[in-house]
Amino acid sequence: MTYSNSTSTTAPSRPAPLAVAAHLALAGWMALGAGAAAHAQATPGDTSGAKPEQQLPTVEVRASATDGKLPGGQLGRDARLGLLGSTGVMDAPFSTTSYTSQVVADQQASTVADVIGNSSAVRFSVSPGGMLDAFYIRGFPVNEGNLGEFGFDGVYGVAPNYRVFSDYIERVEIIKGPTALLHGMSPNGSVGGSVNVVPKRADGKDVTQLGLDYSSESQLGTRVDLSRRIGESREFGIRFNGSVHDGDTVVDKQSRKAGVGALSLDYASNRMRATLDLVSQHERFDAPSRPVFLGTADAVPEIPSAPDGNLNVTNPWEWSKVDDQSALLRAEYDLNENVSVFADVGGAHTEVDRLFGNPVLTNTAGDVTATPSRFRFDVSRDTFNLGSRARLRTGGVDHAMSLQASLYRDRLGRGSVAGTAITSNLYAPFDSAVQSLAEPPVAKISESELSGLALADTLSMLDRKLQVSLGARMQQVKSDNFSAAGTVSQSYDERATTPFLGVVVKPWGQNLSLYGNYIEGLSKGDIAPASAANAGDVLAPYRAKQYEVGVKYALGRVTTTVAAFQISKPSGMLNAGNVYTADGEQRNRGLELEAYGEIAPRVRLLTGLTLLDAEMTQSSSAATIGKQPIGVPRVQANMGVEWDTPWLSGITLTMQVAHAGKQYADSTNLRSIPAWTRVDAGARWRTKVQGKTTTFRAGMRNLFDKDYWSGVSSYGGLAQGAPRTLLLSAAVDL
Repeated sequence: MTYSNSTSTTAPSRPAPLAVAAHLALAGWMALGAGAAAHAQATPGDTSGAKPEQQLPTVEVRASATDGKLPGGQLGRDARLGLLGSTGVMDAPFSTTSYTSQVVADQQASTVADVIGNSSAVRFSVSPGGMLDAFYIRGFPVNEGNLGEFGFDGVYGVAPNYRVFSDYIERVEIIKGPTALLHGMSPNGSVGGSVNVVPKRADGKDVTQLGLDYSSESQLGTRVDLSRRIGESREFGIRFNGSVHDGDTVVDKQSRKAGVGALSLDYASNRMRATLDLVSQHERFDAPSRPVFLGTADAVPEIPSAPDGNLNVTNPWEWSKVDDQSALLRAEYDLNENVSVFADVGGAHTEVDRLFGNPVLTNTAGDVTATPSRFRFDVSRDTFNLGSRARLRTGGVDHAMSLQASLYRDRLGRGSVAGTAITSNLYAPFDSAVQSLAEPPVAKISESELSGLALADTLSMLDRKLQVSLGARMQQVKSDNFSAAGTVSQSYDERATTPFLGVVVKPWGQNLSLYGNYIEGLSKGDIAPASAANAGDVLAPYRAKQYEVGVKYALGRVTTTVAAFQISKPSGMLNAGNVYTADGEQRNRGLELEAYGEIAPRVRLLTGLTLLDAEMTQSSSAATIGKQPIGVPRVQANMGVEWDTPWLSGITLTMQVAHAGKQYADSTNLRSIPAWTRVDAGARWRTKVQGKTTTFRAGMRNLFDKDYWSGVSSYGGLAQGAPRTLLLSAAVDL
C-alpha cells in the first residue's frame, strides 16, 4: 500500500483524494486538499509459500512537502483548488502560489502573514505587533472583519480567527482572485483571493526536532516538532507541534506572550483515509500596536511623516488577549477505483478580551486622541461537508467530476465599556493615567448560515494538451442581526448561483501552459439604511467578476508566470432618488509577473511584480468616480535571493526586498502615504553538532531601519512599518 499526502487531478485513474475536499458552506471554502491523509494504493507482496494471514502490505509514506516541491524547495508543485482538487501548477487555470514549510523555517516566520508577504500580490493593511493580520490581495481587502478568512486544509471556519501561527503549517497556499465556485463565499466576503494553510502531518520519516529562537528586544521562544507512524503497516500517523514565547518586543513598551499546541492524527488503509486536527492557540500583547486614523481633512490636510518605528502611542496598561480552539475531522472512502465519497466536520471557538483605544490624528504635528474601551468578542464557527468524486471516460475525453454539499455557520457575540478620552503624540508619546474598566457582558449580535451545492467537471482531451473545467455553485446566505434586547433587528436571506469556466492549453508539452478563467466571487449584499426611501430592503449578494489570462513557462529549474486580470466588485449606494441600490463599483485591472527557482547553481530566486490599475468606476459621489481606491498602490514588487556560499559548506546568505507605491488614505485621493522600499537580510548555517543535524539562522528585518507607513486599511487606518528587528534561531534534529 502507498500512502501519500499529495495527490493531483492529473492522476490517470484514481479519484483525487477527498481529504482535500471540504469546502465551505457557501460562505467559505473548503479547498479540496489531499492533506488529510490522502491517496492509498494496495501493493501486495509475494505470497508464494507463505500463509496469507502472515502477510502485511508494504507501506511507503511520502509527504507532499518533501516530494511535491519545485526546484529550489521554496514552492510546492501543486495547490488545493477546492472543488477542483489538488492540482499541479502547470494544470491550474489560476495564478497560485504554494509556499513550503522550508520557507516558513528559513525566514523564521512566526505567522502565516510573514509567509504570504513574499507575494507581490499581497500587501498588509495593519501594523505588526497587533491582534489581527489583515491584508490586500489584488487590491481587495482580506481578513478585516471579525470572522477569519484563513482556510484550514481547504475549510473555512477552522483556522484561528485573527492570526495563524506558523508552527503547525506545512504549506501556505494563495489562490488569487475570487473563489466562490472553488470554496464558496468567504465569511467576510473577500474577493481578491484566498489563503489556505495545510497542517503538518506524519510522513515516512520520524521527526524529533527541538528549537530555540530570539527576536529583539528580548522575545524568547522554544519549539518542539514530533512525528511518528505506528501500526503493523504504519497506517497510523501522529504529529505534534508546540511552542511558547514570552518577552519584550522591539516596539517601545510592548511585550508579547504566546503559546500553541497542535496535534494531527491520521489513518490510511486500502480504501479509507481519515484525519483529525486539533489546534489550541493563545496570544497576549501588552501595549499592542494600533492603526492610526485620520481626523477631518480640514484638521489634517495631509498625512504627516511616519514616526520612528520603535515609538508606540499605546499605553503600557492597554492590552489584548486572544484564545483560539480548533478541530477538524475528515474521512474519505473509495467505493471503487474511480469513485470516492468524503465527509468532514469541524469548527472553532475564539475568545477576545482587550482594553485599548484607536488613536486619531488631530493635526499634522502628530497629536492624537483616543478613547480606551474594554471589548469582549465571542466567535463560534462550524462547518460540515459531504460529497463525492468520480473519474470516467467518454470517447476521447477524460472527466474528473466533483459534487459537494456544504454548510457553514457562525455566531458573533460582543460587549463593550468605554473609558475616558486621552491624548498623546506620534513623535513624542507620553503615558496617560491607568484606566481600569470592568469586564462587559457579552451579548449575541449576529448569526449567519452559508449553505451550498456545487458541481464541477474537468474535461481532459488531446493527451491532456487541452483541459476545460466547468462548474457552478448554488449558494444561500442567511443572517440575523440582534438588538441589545436580544431580538432580531435585521434579517438577510438571499440565494445566488456562481458559474466558473477555466481553460488550460499545453501546445508544446508540459513546460508551457496557456490558461484563462472566468469566475465570480460573492459578498453579502447590504440592507438599505433607515435614511433610504427603500429602508430595510435586502440587496442580493454582490457578485464580483474576474476575467484572467496567463502564461506559465518552466525553463530548466526556473518557473515563470505572467497573468493579466480584471476584477469588478459592486457595492451599495444611495442613488439620486434616495434609493439604496448596488450601483457602486470598484474595478481592479492588473498584470502580475512571477519567477522562482534556481537561476544558477547555488542561487535561488523568489520574485514578483504586480502592476495595478484600480479605479472607482461607479459611485454616488462625483468626487470619487475615477479615483484610486483606498490602500491600493499602482506598483507592488518583491525580490528574494538565496546564495549557498562556495567557501564553507552549509552557509546560505539571503536578501529580500519589498516595495509598494503611493497609497491613498481617503476616497477622494486628497491624502496619501508615500511609496516605500524595505530590505531584509539573513544567513543560515546547516551543520552537524555531536552528530545531530543542526541549523542556525539569523535575520534582520528592515535592515536600514526605515521609518514608513506600510499600508492603509480599507476603512482608512494607517499601518506603521516595523522597525529594524533581529531574529535568531537554532533547530536540532534528534
